[in-house]
Amino acid sequence: MRTLVVVGDTLLDVDTDGRAEKLSPDGPVPVVRADAESTRAGGAGLVAAVAAVAALAAGGGRVVLVTPLADDADGATLRSVLPAGVELVPLPWAGSTPVKHRIRAGGQTVARVDRGGEPGPVGPLPGAVATVLAGADAVVVADYGLGATADPELRGLLTAVARRRPVVWDPHPRGAPPVPGCRLVTPNAVEALGADPGPRPDVGAVADRALALRAEWAAGTVAVTLGAAGALATVGEDGVLAVPAPAVDAGDACGAGDAFAAAAGWALAGGALPPEAVAAAVRAASAHVAAPAPAPTGGGVLVATGGCFDLLHAGHVATLEAARALGDRLVVCVNSDASVTRLKGPGRPLQPQADRVRILRALGCVDDVVVFDEDTPEQVLRGLRPQLWVKGGDYSGVAVPEAAVLAGWGGRVVTVPFLAGRSTTALAELARA
Repeated sequence: MRTLVVVGDTLLDVDTDGRAEKLSPDGPVPVVRADAESTRAGGAGLVAAVAAVAALAAGGGRVVLVTPLADDADGATLRSVLPAGVELVPLPWAGSTPVKHRIRAGGQTVARVDRGGEPGPVGPLPGAVATVLAGADAVVVADYGLGATADPELRGLLTAVARRRPVVWDPHPRGAPPVPGCRLVTPNAVEALGADPGPRPDVGAVADRALALRAEWAAGTVAVTLGAAGALATVGEDGVLAVPAPAVDAGDACGAGDAFAAAAGWALAGGALPPEAVAAAVRAASAHVAAPAPAPTGGGVLVATGGCFDLLHAGHVATLEAARALGDRLVVCVNSDASVTRLKGPGRPLQPQADRVRILRALGCVDDVVVFDEDTPEQVLRGLRPQLWVKGGDYSGVAVPEAAVLAGWGGRVVTVPFLAGRSTTALAELARA
């Protein structure tokens, strides 16, 4: 099992979503009536969370987060919202937890309130930091300018790692420079150029700056991220590679850079070359922007369902749409190829898990997909902890083994109507006829 270690500053992101239907009598500002509030880890914490989801979807992987954590109420909240799939190695830090609170109306941010997060030193480093870095297949450094990457001891450890393992460094204007030897450094256009390049960056200027930064930072590759335009990466001494982004509907770009860094880290951990890692990262960032907003952790309902989904048919779609209508977010748990073969016999699956996952993620009613290798999804459910586990109507009145697992946190199993006469087996037999 590969290990990805994420190092850097973690923030607490809070979103209050509501409706703005009038202006305040105190001034020409909207009055937002709050409907829901979500709380999640941001910065390096979001990189780790995205990496953990990707690991589940790929069938396994270990994610370790090395980050400063303050001893305050917001720090306690931050610990509680980290996904179960993220191992935490906290660094002592005397500062206060950085909080970014967005106020949103109709899906648009109308104000942001920041508190805490004064930069400051970390340390002394616990021994676990050297241990997890020594066992990493790749490291992602998510610098948010709060002081973690400036610690001399931590920089020494990262420099040593960069000599033998891929290190992806996502820099920050207020942060420390990347250590020498990073396999990939990923500034955005503003960070690279020192100014906002506008909606259509000058590709020549970006290329020249990327090559200059590669030499300045003694990096293997510098990939400048360009938002909807994709990324521009250095190749060799003086070459550049343009990696366009797939077209997506307008979405929330918050966290796209974190998704980029996480995907690049996993790609390099698996042996990909830097251009291949950049291409995978561009696709992941685009998918992140296109994905529905995460469900609120306070009051939101997480729904999960599962199956092989070997040949997606109308019955599957009906079940998935009905399941999504029951909550704020739908995660589909998919049997791995090995699991399908054990359950369905030789000759199955008809489609490999990567294709089945891709097709499911293309559905508007599906928020995320995870792959499990066991015969039943109990283990992945313990990590997700959904409030509802949805089964098709053919399970109505039948004892479902997952029910006992969900009862452990107050969840329950529900069934939804299904379309009769639709089945993968029937479709496969028809295709063979």
